[in-house]
Amino acid sequence: MKLSLRGIVFSALMAAILVLFGYISIPIGFSPVPITLQTLAVMLAGGLLGPLYGFLSVTMVVLLTALGFPLLHGTGGLAVLLGPTGGYVMMWPFSALLIGLLLARINIKGVTGFILAFVVFELFGSLLVYVSGVPWLAYAFKMDLPEAMIQGFYPYIIGDLIKAVFAAIIIAPVRMVFPPQRLTGNMHSTVIKVDS
Repeated sequence: MKLSLRGIVFSALMAAILVLFGYISIPIGFSPVPITLQTLAVMLAGGLLGPLYGFLSVTMVVLLTALGFPLLHGTGGLAVLLGPTGGYVMMWPFSALLIGLLLARINIKGVTGFILAFVVFELFGSLLVYVSGVPWLAYAFKMDLPEAMIQGFYPYIIGDLIKAVFAAIIIAPVRMVFPPQRLTGNMHSTVIKVDS
């Protein structure tokens, strides 16, 4: 596997955007899960950087948070990842990976491409995150699954649909100018070999 210096730099920049989007946080009184723009950042990471660097950028945030860096809402440490929102956070890297893999197979020009990109963002940038997030919320707060759905899923559906629309709107023009292949396919970029 080869990592380019350009790809690593863009991964770090996208990781910073993910951290920044975490500060845009709206608590809702009945749930420990705030409304944030972090899932939008995860969608953009996979969509703009592709599977490898999208995964890398989000994984950097998760690992550094686990090591104690205050990167999620200004807090860090394993307690954050084991807290009520930990199940959502742990799925983020895989969301970015799958988004990157699937968008690479879609021609995102035109209405059909926009709709397909939206579906990818909604399925893998939003709904997939709930697959681990809601059960973990139920476990962390010792509640049953229907109650966890009320507190950790239903209030966020409309917001996630809006984020998926914005991600699809942003991705199409940016990928036409700067496709993810430029992160690895540029002959002038420095390449770092990693043993796999």
